[in-house]
Amino acid sequence: MAGLRERALRLLARREHSRFELARKLEQAGFSDGDIAPLLDAFEAKNWLSDQRFAASYVADHRARSGSVKLAYELRLRGVADAIIEAVLSENRDSELGRARAVWNKKFGSAPTEAAEKARQIRFMQSRGFTPEVIRRAINQPETDC
Repeated sequence: MAGLRERALRLLARREHSRFELARKLEQAGFSDGDIAPLLDAFEAKNWLSDQRFAASYVADHRARSGSVKLAYELRLRGVADAIIEAVLSENRDSELGRARAVWNKKFGSAPTEAAEKARQIRFMQSRGFTPEVIRRAINQPETDC
């Protein structure tokens, strides 16, 4: 049990983890689920482990190059609850258009002149996780409202 606690603390010292991520890493290290769950409960009680804090940290680190759709997807993969995801992303919605314009400007910088080029730009922005409305506004009005 001491080895489990030390391993978990080492992982948390490096960066924030979701409960799901930390449990998965500890299971892969060979610890049993029966030992992991109570330890993670204790860590949450001491506020050493927090999905809310992890989600906020993850979004802060990745929002410059990803839209809310991709961020939500990535957080779900890491076991964060939808309510937490919605709360964290709602704090960042007002900057989504500005972030989309910055990503678009860095990659393209000029409005598409052909339909094929516009489709390519839209696909790129979709792969970055921006919504269709934000993509349309970023491409059609790149310099306004930043």
